[in-house]
Amino acid sequence: MSRIFGPIRQNGYVVRDIETALKHWTTVLGIGPFFYVERARIADLQYKGQPSAAEVHVALANSGTLQIELLQPCNDAPSMWRDFLMAGHEGLQHVACWMETPAAMDAALARAAASGYTIGQCGSTGENGRFVYLCTEGHAGTVVELSEACGAKAQLFKRVAEAAHGWDGTDPLRRLQRLTMRETNS
Repeated sequence: MSRIFGPIRQNGYVVRDIETALKHWTTVLGIGPFFYVERARIADLQYKGQPSAAEVHVALANSGTLQIELLQPCNDAPSMWRDFLMAGHEGLQHVACWMETPAAMDAALARAAASGYTIGQCGSTGENGRFVYLCTEGHAGTVVELSEACGAKAQLFKRVAEAAHGWDGTDPLRRLQRLTMRETNS
C-alpha cells in the first residue's frame, strides 16, 4: 500500500462499546491518552454516494508514530462503520494514509480512481479536512482511508502524538468538544 498512497499512519477500530474499548486500550495495553469526542457529526457525509446522518463517538491516541482511532456508531444511519458491525465484525476496520496538503489529497484520489477504486463513504470534519474510505475490503479490516492531515487536523494529530510520548498513565481520557484543539473540563 505504501507504494500507492504512502505509509499507514492510523489504524481505525470500530467497536460496539467505546467506553469498554477505551478501558482496554489504556489499562491493558497502556496506550493513551485518548482524545475523545462524543457524537461527532461529519459534515457532508456521503455513504455510497448518498447523504448520511451517521454520528460516531471518536477517540484518538498514539502508539509511537501510529495513531489509534476508536469509533462507535451512535445511530443506525448508513455508514461503513455500521456495516462493519452489522456483518458481525468488531476491531480493525480501516487503515489510513494521510495527505499533508489538499493537492496531495487530490492526487491520491486521482490515483485511486485511475486504479479502479470506488468510494464507500466520504466527508469532512469542517476545518479539519476531507476523508475518503475506499472500497478495498476483501475481508474485514482492509478498508483504506485517505485523509487530509493539514491545518487544524494536523495540529490535533501532532498534539495527540505529543501527549502519548512519555505518557505516565494519568488523565487517560481527554474530552474534546469536537475534532479540534478545544478540550472540555470534564
